[in-house]
Amino acid sequence: MASRLLKRLRPSLREPPGPGPGPPEEPPEIAELEDDTDGLSRQLSGTLSLSEESLGSEESEGEYNPLEEQDHGPLLTQQLREMWASSQRRPKPVTLTFEVTEANVVRDVHAKYVVYTIFVLQSGKFDPSPGYISCRYSDLERLKRRLRSLYPDEMSEVSFPRKRLHKNFTSETIAKRSRAFEQFLSHVSSLPSLRCSPQFLGFFYVKEIQKAQQLTRAGLYKLALPLWTNTWALQEKLCPRGPSTHRLLVLAGLVVCHQEMDTLVEAQMYSEQAVGLLKETLDPICPWLVPFLHVHIQLSWRIGKDKRESEAVIQKLQEAGHNTHDDASIKELLVKETVN
Repeated sequence: MASRLLKRLRPSLREPPGPGPGPPEEPPEIAELEDDTDGLSRQLSGTLSLSEESLGSEESEGEYNPLEEQDHGPLLTQQLREMWASSQRRPKPVTLTFEVTEANVVRDVHAKYVVYTIFVLQSGKFDPSPGYISCRYSDLERLKRRLRSLYPDEMSEVSFPRKRLHKNFTSETIAKRSRAFEQFLSHVSSLPSLRCSPQFLGFFYVKEIQKAQQLTRAGLYKLALPLWTNTWALQEKLCPRGPSTHRLLVLAGLVVCHQEMDTLVEAQMYSEQAVGLLKETLDPICPWLVPFLHVHIQLSWRIGKDKRESEAVIQKLQEAGHNTHDDASIKELLVKETVN
């Protein structure tokens, strides 16, 4: 190990001394954010964590593997083997990245404002289905105020760009705010109590659900489907696993739209995901359970998929005395459900 480190140090020791250092240059990103974020970069430095991949990156040049170190005796070698095997089995936490990909200045009759498009992606791997939201400064500021009123201790170290009276629409201000919004959302999502709060989760998808629901009620399934699909992508990244009302509502929207558009394979796939979530608790009182079981059986039969497991659950509910015939359909529940 020591010989490896010495080989790395020798080239730098042999380099001739260069000219004296000039005046230090201030990093442009920090300089840009300093006025608007109240030291956001400094406060965020304490929330960063090193994953196994980042720790291993320092050894990537030599492709270091502790199993190759054989000159420390059998005891140390065994310990290294156990540590290596343990590191490979250890689950890596899923983290999120928030990226402002677009910022457009909008002018209407009453006001002029900037709409930011923010993508939500899983960090550390290719994300084939990122979710996104479009929002204004006032939307994010409203979220910040709600979180600070409900979670004052957790939000005490989270900063937010100040409101400006002038130059709100210059490219420099928009760029600064875009970076600050990314850091604000990353910081909030790094705190478990805030990331799972209804206020934070609802910020990303409640309005989208309401729009998709209105279009579905009007029979505009082709327009509603992209909204349901994007909302599901956001929920898959943000929400804890489980049969929450919002998640089941979005799955119902996906099933109904695909069913009405005669894309039955996709409709059956989403109905199967809903049944999988519901079977984790198998609560007969849940109004979504029987309708999703029925639609899953119907769609599976139509595309030639196995439906016996869902039929067995229906039979089990009937034997327990539950009426499984008079429940509303998935489409009826979707239309009637109120989202706040």
